[in-house]
Amino acid sequence: MKIGIIGGGASGLVTAIKSKTNNNEVTILERNSSCGKKILVTGNGRCNYWNDNQEIYNYDSNNNELIEKIINKETEKEVLDFFNELGIVPKIKNGYWYPSTNQAMTIKDALVDECISKGIIIKNNYLVEKIEKKQNKFIVNNELEFDILVLSTGSNTQKVTGSDGMGYNFLKEMNHNIIKPLPALVQLNTKKYNFLNKWKGIRTDVELTQIENGNEVRKEVGEIQLTDYGISGICVFNLSLYITKGLEDNKKEAVEINFIPNISKENINLLLNKDRSINRVLDNIINKKIVEILLEESKIDGNKKYLELSIQEKEKLLELLTKFKVEIISTKSFDSSQVSRGGLSLKDINLDTMESKIINNLYITGELLDITGICGGYNLGICWRSAIKAGNSIRGKND
Repeated sequence: MKIGIIGGGASGLVTAIKSKTNNNEVTILERNSSCGKKILVTGNGRCNYWNDNQEIYNYDSNNNELIEKIINKETEKEVLDFFNELGIVPKIKNGYWYPSTNQAMTIKDALVDECISKGIIIKNNYLVEKIEKKQNKFIVNNELEFDILVLSTGSNTQKVTGSDGMGYNFLKEMNHNIIKPLPALVQLNTKKYNFLNKWKGIRTDVELTQIENGNEVRKEVGEIQLTDYGISGICVFNLSLYITKGLEDNKKEAVEINFIPNISKENINLLLNKDRSINRVLDNIINKKIVEILLEESKIDGNKKYLELSIQEKEKLLELLTKFKVEIISTKSFDSSQVSRGGLSLKDINLDTMESKIINNLYITGELLDITGICGGYNLGICWRSAIKAGNSIRGKND
C-alpha cells in the first residue's frame, strides 16, 4: 500500500510517523527545501508545542459542538505519549510546554529523524499542482500514484514558510465545503485616532474586553503593544480569533482597554484623592504618554487635584482609565497572522479517523481544518491530535 502525504509540516510529519508500517510505503511531498519550516518560527523560535490547560473554551470552530471529537482526554494522552516516545523532554513554564533546549529545531529534527529512521520517503522541493482520483488511486502531477492520500498543506498564513492555502483549492475541487478562511491570532487595526502616533511603541499590562454590537463578549488579560495602526500583543491576538469573524459578519467591533487591571476602583479613588496633582498620581501608576493621552481625551487639566474636578470629570477620567474604547475596523493580513480561522468544515470528515466523508482514502489534518486555538501551543496541538488520529486509521487499514 502506498501512502502520499502532501505537506511536511507538523501534522504531515506526525501522520507519516504514525501511519508507517513494514508493509506500506509512505512518501511526504514537501514544497520547501526541507520539512518543518513553519515549526521553526513557532513560539518565537522556541516552539511552544503544548499547554497544560486543554479546556474546550481555548478552541473555536464554526461547528463548536464537534470540537470535543478532536479535543478530548484520549487524544491528549496520545499526544503526550507520542512526544515521550520521541524523547522530547518538556520545559514547562506557566503551563506552556517547550522543548528543554528552548529551540524549535529540537522538535523539527526529532520528527524528521524519526521519519528517516522509519524509512519514510521525503521528496523536498516538490510542488503538487494537480490531484486526480482514477480507479481508486490518487494520481499526483500525472506521475505519482497512491492508494491513500493525506492533505497536510497548512492554511494560507505565513506564505514565506510555504503555507499558501493550496490545500483549500484541492478540497474545493473534490467537492468539500470550505468555510472562508480569515486571518486569526493577528494584530488589529483601529480607526485613525490622533493619539496612535503618541502611544506607538508602548507595552503595558492591561485587561481587554471585546465589545460586539455594543455588548461585552469576552475578556483577555496580558501585555498589549500599542502601535501607530492600532493594537497588538498576545491578548490582542486571542481576541482577534473572534473579532475577525465578527467583522466578516458586519458586526461592530470595539475593544475596551483597562490600563489599571490590578488596581480596584476603590484603591484608585484613594490614590487620586491624595493631595497631589492628577499628573503626579497617574505618572506613578501608568506610562506617562498614556497619562497625556487620557488627559487630552478627557480635556482635564493634569495640574489640578482630583478633589478640584467636577463629578462628570471624575467619572470621565475613571472611564478612560478602565474602559478606554477603540473601534476595530480590520485585522492585519494573512501574512501577519499566525493561523487562519475557517477551513474544511468538520462536518465533511469522520472526526474519529480524519478521513473525508466525500472521498474514500482521503485524509485531512492540521491547519486545513475549521478549528482554531488561542495562543499558547493550541494550534500545534490540533496538528498533533489530528495527525495521530489519521495515522492510526491509515495504519489500521494496512494491518
